[in-house]
Amino acid sequence: QVQLVESGGGLVQAGGSLRLSCAASRIPFSIDDAIGWYRQAPGQPREFVATISRGGSTNYADSVKGRFTISRDNTKNTAYLQMNNLKPEAAAVYYCKLVIVGLGTREDYWGQGTQVTVSS
Repeated sequence: QVQLVESGGGLVQAGGSLRLSCAASRIPFSIDDAIGWYRQAPGQPREFVATISRGGSTNYADSVKGRFTISRDNTKNTAYLQMNNLKPEAAAVYYCKLVIVGLGTREDYWGQGTQVTVSS
């Protein structure tokens, strides 16, 4: 079973930076895959933050463009989310999601989340 472990969350002042990591293990063979970051604040639905394909193509939510950078190291099966100039509204539990595409199949896996707290 695929395992995703997020780390790097914590408490930071507004304007500060954090770098989240998502380490994946037990990944089956696949035609393609993508890793995404999502976040969920209390009482709010989970929302998309950023995603990166195996080939390195990225996509960001408008609210984080220019401040967050998603990257991945395929040799380490790890994805990162560099978050700069954090705003109080960025406080949430951040989850990584791995989408694995096979022959006519797609499987989604989620990590357990890491808490990000931004003080104003």
